[in-house]
Amino acid sequence: MDNQGSLLLLDQMGRKKFIRTTIQLAGGALLFSPVMAHAEMFKEKSMTVGEVMDLFISEIKNAPFEKTVDTLKSGNRDIVVTGIVTTMFATIDVIRKAIALKANFIIAHEPTFYNHADETGWLEKDEVFGYKMELLKKNNIAVWRNHDYVHSHRPDGVKYALVQDLGWSEKYDANTDIVQVEATSLKDLVAHLKTKLHIPTMRYIGELEQPCKKILLMPGAAGGRRQIDLLIRTKPDVIVCGEIQEWETAEYVRDARAKGEQLSLVVLGHIASEEPGSRYMAEWLTKKIPAIKTKHIPAKHSLSFI
Repeated sequence: MDNQGSLLLLDQMGRKKFIRTTIQLAGGALLFSPVMAHAEMFKEKSMTVGEVMDLFISEIKNAPFEKTVDTLKSGNRDIVVTGIVTTMFATIDVIRKAIALKANFIIAHEPTFYNHADETGWLEKDEVFGYKMELLKKNNIAVWRNHDYVHSHRPDGVKYALVQDLGWSEKYDANTDIVQVEATSLKDLVAHLKTKLHIPTMRYIGELEQPCKKILLMPGAAGGRRQIDLLIRTKPDVIVCGEIQEWETAEYVRDARAKGEQLSLVVLGHIASEEPGSRYMAEWLTKKIPAIKTKHIPAKHSLSFI
């Protein structure tokens, strides 16, 4: 189909039917031509939750995914968006701030209801869950988890924003997750991470004076086996990750050091390591849909250290 034909379909069928037809013609993939990307449907002052979701998903290869956790956790696709908040977690505090901003669409990177699939049957009689759900329903707020799609975006929205914040954009290899830096001590590396990501304290394994040049960067919760597998294959000086199972990666690093290897571990915390991705999402939305006010509200650290 040429661009003229695409625009004609848009005029004749309307936005929603056009998107469905485009998906079918593309064999299930959401493919948009450059002309379509600048169509008026992306510049309108009002869009529904579903239309905003579809706009981002349209940029993902092989999307929409058959199996994904990226579903609506509250609200529905037909809600007309008054404002958007992006965040790592749709906490009660973030929800209250969204209400104050008159924003009725929250795009969160992680679960809203305390488990990966956001299953809520086991929470039906719980007062904390009930309070949170009632707050969302009362204010007609839609919450969409954008995890699988933003990680599948090119570039990966989370990693791209993180390496930007760390000043490592030119040093990072997205194919290997390796960052090559000028030789620095583990102590100075930790100080750099704390300053750039606003982390007051973090956990580590290693000698603070150990030189570090080759960094394996793994934000979020990649899982022990994957972390260890990449440690074996890439042989870095240090792994900088979001979170760990203490009985997996930490124990591997401890044994590697006992064997004589110069390997260190720095744990940033899950939220600190992936929050930049929610800011990336806000910037993407502001660029694509400038008529809708979008704000990134950090979920902040859930844990404190004494």
